[in-house]
Amino acid sequence: MKLLSRIFTLILLITSTAAFAQNSITAVVKDSKGKPVPHASVIIRGTSNGTAADENGQFTLKVTVDAPFYIRISSVGFKPQDFQIISVQNAPAEFELVSDDQLQEIVVVSRRRQEVLQDVPIAISVVGGNQIDKAGAFNVNRVKELVPSLQLYSSNPRNTGINIRGIGSPFGLTNDGLDPGVGFYVDGVYYARPAAATLDFVDIENIEVLRGPQGTLFGKNTSSGAINITTRKASFTPGVTLESSFGNYGYIQTKASVTGPLAKTLAARISFSGTQRNGLIQNIAKQEAVNDINNLGAHAQFLWQPSDRTTITLSGDIADQKPNGYVQVYAGTAPTLRAPYRQFNNIIADLGYKLPSTNPFDRIIDQDTPAKSGNQLGGVSLNADFKIGPGTLTSTTAWRYWNWDPSTDRDFTGLPVLTKSQNPSKHHQTSEEIRYAGDINDKLSGVVGLYFLDQKVTTTGREEAGAAEWRFAQSTTNTAQWKTPGLFEGYGISTNSWIKAQTAAAFANLDWKIGDAFHINPGVRFNYDKKDVYYNRVANGGITITDPALLAFRNALYSSQFYTTNFDEKNLTYQVTASYRPNKTLNAFATYSTSYKPSGVNVAGLPTINNAPALNLAVISPEKTKHIEFGAKTNPVDNLTLNITFHNSDIKDYQTNVQSPDPGVNRGYLATAEKVNVKGAELDASYRAGRNFTFYASGAYTDAKYVKFTNAPLPLEQTGLTVNGTSIYFKDISGSQLPGVSKWTTSAGGEFSTDAKFVSENTKFFVGVDDYFRSRFSSSPTPSQYLNIAGYTLVNARLGYRAVKGFSAYIWSRNLFNQNYFEQLLPATGNAGQYAGVLGDQRTFGITLRYVL
Repeated sequence: MKLLSRIFTLILLITSTAAFAQNSITAVVKDSKGKPVPHASVIIRGTSNGTAADENGQFTLKVTVDAPFYIRISSVGFKPQDFQIISVQNAPAEFELVSDDQLQEIVVVSRRRQEVLQDVPIAISVVGGNQIDKAGAFNVNRVKELVPSLQLYSSNPRNTGINIRGIGSPFGLTNDGLDPGVGFYVDGVYYARPAAATLDFVDIENIEVLRGPQGTLFGKNTSSGAINITTRKASFTPGVTLESSFGNYGYIQTKASVTGPLAKTLAARISFSGTQRNGLIQNIAKQEAVNDINNLGAHAQFLWQPSDRTTITLSGDIADQKPNGYVQVYAGTAPTLRAPYRQFNNIIADLGYKLPSTNPFDRIIDQDTPAKSGNQLGGVSLNADFKIGPGTLTSTTAWRYWNWDPSTDRDFTGLPVLTKSQNPSKHHQTSEEIRYAGDINDKLSGVVGLYFLDQKVTTTGREEAGAAEWRFAQSTTNTAQWKTPGLFEGYGISTNSWIKAQTAAAFANLDWKIGDAFHINPGVRFNYDKKDVYYNRVANGGITITDPALLAFRNALYSSQFYTTNFDEKNLTYQVTASYRPNKTLNAFATYSTSYKPSGVNVAGLPTINNAPALNLAVISPEKTKHIEFGAKTNPVDNLTLNITFHNSDIKDYQTNVQSPDPGVNRGYLATAEKVNVKGAELDASYRAGRNFTFYASGAYTDAKYVKFTNAPLPLEQTGLTVNGTSIYFKDISGSQLPGVSKWTTSAGGEFSTDAKFVSENTKFFVGVDDYFRSRFSSSPTPSQYLNIAGYTLVNARLGYRAVKGFSAYIWSRNLFNQNYFEQLLPATGNAGQYAGVLGDQRTFGITLRYVL
């Protein structure tokens, strides 16, 4: 009761108003063609104070609150719109409404200033907050189903990779020594850890996905694109949003957001999100469902506006995820080139073990290691905007943390093979970005900035073998020696490692208008990167052994390894864009840019070749890209948007992450492909047919190849390859496809809505359907016939009643037709040929109830 009392008191405090002023607004309401809109309703948002326009669209509204505040104007046949009033002026104003049967212009901040999406000469996809609100069961992972060029893979929060056009992060497991190529930003703050991609959405204004290099616009270098998330800001107009969703598998999600003034110049927004869901996979060994959801999150924001030229925002967020997951299921076995006694099926037969199911979509496992994926992250940021001269000076200071506490079964079976795989990590980062953006004169505008990021990741973990490990490790026919009691049981490695990284950069991007329609946008970036690595693992545990032959068996499985390394480097990249915008129906553009990812450092162990660590892989070369892109943004007819883009990237020393069968390499190791080429085409379209129908369609064709990769790891089925008695560990795979990239991806959908005025104004009944398709793709750095994922189609649907204010309700379903599909396929450790799958969710459905005050 004390908690409820405090929440109630907080709501009363935030929704209270400051001292009243007595002024009036005189204005006229017009449509997009400049004609008056008669009898429009006008109200100060959050109050009962309102009026109506006369037959000429004119109105006078008495102001009873202090600026800044919002007024809402609505009229039959037009979209209800909010207009912010910064100050009350005596001069008459004009407000333009958008017709209900017209597409509304989308405003983005991708170039560090507010611009209409169609005016920006960059390939951008936008997912709006309204689209997020009505989708049901939504988090960052869902964005990939709406933006075909975006790929997001997550076998667990730590091992989350984000790619755009097939490049950005190596497909597979995460290595802390490699910089992401896709920047992930929330309210201007760069998140160095992609673990944030598993968070639930709350208070999202919109999500911009920028495709292609963006290093001259953003603080952290983004060599292949950026995800720029903007949250809803604290408001001086009181507001409350409450939402609850209920679905199958015990799904419950609750979101709440409260905003309003605390004083004349101070406002706040406080938001909360909690999600629970039962597990989707049954572990029959423990009689429990795994891969459940157990998330809590909160976000607080304070907005101080001491004047109309200064805005300061203090934000803080925290998230705590404690699922019983993420578990992979046994998906199949590839026959390797090792001797028959070293094949998976023969090994488990000798151990008297039988898999609980060989069909992964039975969703049944018997794994004996506890599944745990503790994921905590949060931080604080201070953003200050000062209007100085013709532009705005912005300072964004942030501190963030991430704690990862896992436990996984890396053999994917109920056998005691690898009984412990626990490598907790702690990460913290501090960052500072200072930039100035604005109009220098009527022909020249742009942004110039400085950026600094300092981060450290510390990992302390334990890998440990079990009683059945001997049979998987057995590499000679002398079975008696391998059966030595306790040979491997309890034996493992204890690891202590860390990486420190610093980045400093200066960047600038200009927009030079030549004549009435032609623009040149040059940009430049200077980068400095420094990394220091410490890695120390000690093989220990188990019974004491002195026999040299048995010690050799142990050392072949786990061995001690120690190394330190560091580097620092500088780099200069640039880009230039030319655009032609003769009218509102066409914006054609072309871009040439260079981009750069700093050298990578292996900080998760090095593979052992011929009983020695491959020290030549401790540091790998930086990745350099030359990128060409051209396209057109068009509005060929009213209510139709049609955008098309063509792109080509040539990448030298492409950084890739290889999942090693060596159990001592915790998260794979880094390698480089000499050259990679990615090219393709993208289409984005949206159409509004009258007042009732809206449609959208997006598609991407992506051809991503290793032009030259002569030192790639062997595919799973070629494990154990020998030539003339010599073991072969690498292969030339030049000309093959990059992993994780479908040649074809599409996203399409539509919604029918109709007025529900008999209930109340500004309410609608609606039904919507979304479809996502991706073609076949490889799930291995080196293509393997056993690690290809078949194409699949997902259909999502929703049906309900929606109100701008008041009560809304709708039912929804994701994966409506219960499509079985894999997100990833991952080879198990031990070289026996078995591999596991990350399953996509089966059909889920539920109901969402929302109330907006």
